[in-house]
Amino acid sequence: MADIARAIEGRALAGGVIFCSSTYPREALAGAISEQLRHIPLAGCTSAGEITGRGYDADSLLLIGFPAESFTFRVLHVSDIDSFEPEEARRRVRHLAANARHEAAILGASTSQVALFLVDGLSHREELLTMTVQDALDDIPLIGGSSGDGLLFSETGVLCDGAFRSGTAAIVMLASARPMQVYSECYYEPGPLRMVVTAADPECRIVYEINAAPAADEYRRLAGAPGATLDAAFFAAHPPMVRAGGSYHVRAIQTANPDGSLTFYGAVDRGIVLAVGEPVDRLARMQAFFARLREEFGEIDHVLGFDCVLNRIDAENRQIVRKVSDLYVENRVTGFNTYGEQLRAAHLNQTFSCLVIGR
Repeated sequence: MADIARAIEGRALAGGVIFCSSTYPREALAGAISEQLRHIPLAGCTSAGEITGRGYDADSLLLIGFPAESFTFRVLHVSDIDSFEPEEARRRVRHLAANARHEAAILGASTSQVALFLVDGLSHREELLTMTVQDALDDIPLIGGSSGDGLLFSETGVLCDGAFRSGTAAIVMLASARPMQVYSECYYEPGPLRMVVTAADPECRIVYEINAAPAADEYRRLAGAPGATLDAAFFAAHPPMVRAGGSYHVRAIQTANPDGSLTFYGAVDRGIVLAVGEPVDRLARMQAFFARLREEFGEIDHVLGFDCVLNRIDAENRQIVRKVSDLYVENRVTGFNTYGEQLRAAHLNQTFSCLVIGR
């Protein structure tokens, strides 16, 4: 942290976001952050990997600072999200947005606003929180990610009141005189095969049966690999997809359980129909995506990326990590690998979602 503090010494920052590897001792790191950066409003979380100036990175700590001459930055924390009360949260978010809008007047008559959202990736509360916060924000778009802990699925942390805490979310109202917009891209399309969830525990995101058969066995069979080992690489290569709002979205699997059930990263329930996803040419789609951003924005100052950890695993499996990293570096992407992404009112899986900031 001392190195980061020296790097930003003398720069006036409206605030900053921190993404860090879960391998850091959290209490010691939180203490160093509080000591070295106590004068800067901050939000942050632990990750399942980082995206730095080198592209995909690991065991690293990243600070993204927002210069005070171009941005305003206000943070709201929602603690104890297991007992989350939607109406009270809406009131607090509306108050935050109103204060942020008033403060942003110093930047000029024309400003853009977005809400950055970081949430405990093991909370199973992302859907409710995302819908509630976006409802309170009205037309201000929300973008963010679910915190990770490598692939341990034990405890993630969101930076709050000088500590990395589980069961917590952070909402940042970011305003700027620069153009800002949110986007999302997926690297999979639905295949022809369908599966119906016939037994599930929605609260725990566990599917016990697919097509009235043990979930893991039926998923393996439909993916065309009945004898395969169910691990993160397999889930990344064959993601279940659900149709919602007229298009398909990944509903990613987190783990296979000893009883033959499957635990998902996002909401599942009995009766949901899933397709087995098939990959597209990821590098070609990424190139087209960034070309579209440059066409809309002109010169891009920065892209704050929320990239699902399963995208990273699939890149490793396909041996394209270096090429993906080069595209991230070329297009000024920094951020972290998530346990899920949030875009407006939706909690997504296995996407690259991002905030694009123009010059």
